[in-house]
Amino acid sequence: MDIATQIFWLFILAIPIACVSWTVTHEEVFREPREWCVNRSQNDKKFLKRKFFYLFTCEYCFSHYVTFFFVFFCNFKLLITDWRGYFIAGFSLIFLANIYMSFFALLRQTIKKEKVEIKKMETDTNELQE
Repeated sequence: MDIATQIFWLFILAIPIACVSWTVTHEEVFREPREWCVNRSQNDKKFLKRKFFYLFTCEYCFSHYVTFFFVFFCNFKLLITDWRGYFIAGFSLIFLANIYMSFFALLRQTIKKEKVEIKKMETDTNELQE
């Protein structure tokens, strides 16, 4: 692959990595398993078990494993065609996927803030009308 194609794949492949990582670590559909993992990561007696279960609660940590899967599933290498290309691709994808997740978190926070402000304005308007 030429460098332009690799960069294109880098930006595109980071999207599903960010989506999977965010969904597992934040969304309602995985709330019960995530809460169970949070409990185990905080209360298990064994250090390695605590760290293992923490991986499913942190989007940054979990994105490493999702990236590992996608890099080998798609056979994606960046800049170099041997094993070092996998290494570079993996960390580049993790970096970019986490940027995407940060932007998404900011967007969600802004939307939530606007909804609260609109609700407050509606409540204030209703109180003035009464």
